[in-house]
Amino acid sequence: MAETSSLTIFGIKNCDTVKKARRWLEENGIEARFHDYRVDGLDGELLQKLIDKQGWEALLNTRGTTWRKLDESLRAACNNADAAKAIMLEHPAVIKRPFLLAASGQSLLGFKSESYAQFVAEVK
Repeated sequence: MAETSSLTIFGIKNCDTVKKARRWLEENGIEARFHDYRVDGLDGELLQKLIDKQGWEALLNTRGTTWRKLDESLRAACNNADAAKAIMLEHPAVIKRPFLLAASGQSLLGFKSESYAQFVAEVK
């Protein structure tokens, strides 16, 4: 079983996919610290760490409600890392989730039970 501090799951607590991922971890006896962007915050340093792991293009959820509600000019201007980072800091719900980060530095974006099983086995 993974140690409490070895895995951190980032997201927003009311997100259905985050709920599924957290439930999967719990059902499989995997301890993970939960970091809620809205409750625990999101600063530039943390966001850059996540971007460095997965890339800003992968992190930017352009299929979600938050993205669609953004002003068209903001969406159009979001064509580089700096612009995307600014939007993600201002609107954390536009970050694809969940984001699973191991103490080793390995990361996984999104949730599929098969991917989580493989990831957890690799980071043990």
